[in-house]
Amino acid sequence: MPGPDKDTRFPLEHYNRLCFLKNIITRPNIIVGDYTYYDDFEDVYNFEKNVKYHFDFIGDKLVIGKFCMIASGVTFIMNGANHLTGAISSYPFAIFGNDWRDAMQGKSYPSKGDTEVGNDVWIGHKATIMAGVKIGDGAIIAAHSIVTKDVEPYTIVGGNPAKEIRKRFTDEQVQKLLELQWWNWDIEKITANVHNLTGDNLALLTY
Repeated sequence: MPGPDKDTRFPLEHYNRLCFLKNIITRPNIIVGDYTYYDDFEDVYNFEKNVKYHFDFIGDKLVIGKFCMIASGVTFIMNGANHLTGAISSYPFAIFGNDWRDAMQGKSYPSKGDTEVGNDVWIGHKATIMAGVKIGDGAIIAAHSIVTKDVEPYTIVGGNPAKEIRKRFTDEQVQKLLELQWWNWDIEKITANVHNLTGDNLALLTY
């Protein structure tokens, strides 16, 4: 069989704390690609609990690509957490209705758009990703980092706020990898290349 079944919940036999994430998601505004896994020390169903302030009426999405690795305790803070910063008060009067219901008439709460995680991204233990952040393909987010800005492809970031530590490859190699998009190959081709995908010689990849 060319790799595990992408439609199974628990791809490791007799182990239910690692799942292929797309197969346990219930919210329509969370979109996850094939083979992306989530590992949780307690219960994989904690993932959706860790996508915070994600309200249907706001409409923002969390989009995660293929072949990502998401560690236990990773948290996504969505746009529902945003409050007014330029007003006299940042208090969300309107959400409580009654005579406060029109407090935001003609105004809107700040939104940074969808949160997007590329393909082949590794997000370390207890990292926090803030609303609207775009994480490029092949990036690595260090454990306990707080990511407040976009992350370039194949870049390692860490800290609070997360800052670039280093690039994983040269600019030329990154460009080649972004053109290859190996995560979009059919699974047979990926399987034929797994030994090369776990190496560092791009020239060995079979096109």
